[in-house]
Amino acid sequence: MSNSVIESLDLKIGERKAHYLKAGSGCPVVLLHGGASNSNDWAETMPALSQSYSLYAPDMLGYGLTDRDKPGYYLSEFVDFTFDFIQTLGLDSVALVGHSIGGRVCLEIALQHPEKVRRLVLIDTVGFARLARWGTFLGAAAWAIRVMLRRPQPYPRFLKKDGEDKDWRCLDKLTTLKVPTLVIWSSRDPYYPLKEAIQAKQLIPGVRFEIFAGYGHAPHAKNRDYFNNLLLSYLDHDQPCEPRKQP
Repeated sequence: MSNSVIESLDLKIGERKAHYLKAGSGCPVVLLHGGASNSNDWAETMPALSQSYSLYAPDMLGYGLTDRDKPGYYLSEFVDFTFDFIQTLGLDSVALVGHSIGGRVCLEIALQHPEKVRRLVLIDTVGFARLARWGTFLGAAAWAIRVMLRRPQPYPRFLKKDGEDKDWRCLDKLTTLKVPTLVIWSSRDPYYPLKEAIQAKQLIPGVRFEIFAGYGHAPHAKNRDYFNNLLLSYLDHDQPCEPRKQP
């Protein structure tokens, strides 16, 4: 593992401040955290890839040290903010790695801008299935407890537009995905069951599908070393890219 220093940086995107972590050098990889986390979720992954890649892990809109200017955001706002982050940094031929809601954001960018995305890695991602009843209960309970204890809500709400699927599913778009894709899933995910992920992955052309044994919604964190090695191996299958000088 590299001893690469992880930098904590800020970037202005429009009128908002985006905070992100950066490490390494080489072809760019953008890492997006899940809905109950922040950029620190990737602090143990970035050094493992930093000898070969430039790693960028932003706090998504409304999370961590990135500005939150309202209590909730639509999926399109998360997507636009993240794409603007990539554009502002001048990154080309990006590999996108996303967990949960971060995976859904990465997926949407890959669908809308396939020319910008070299590889896509989705980890227990939103968009393949309905949120399970147990997962709904866990999320609602955590929110209610913080209200009862008068603690601030650390994460923004997910807003839905009129007519938009309440689980942000996009099964009808998966057959049009043009980016090489790796899907990783926990064998016992309490939020999004494996069986529905298996059905969804059949719609993605040429997808690679990996199942991590065990209970939970964050296999990349539960089995970090195995995940890091898998991710590095998958990204290394690319043809050599020639990125711009990275900021």
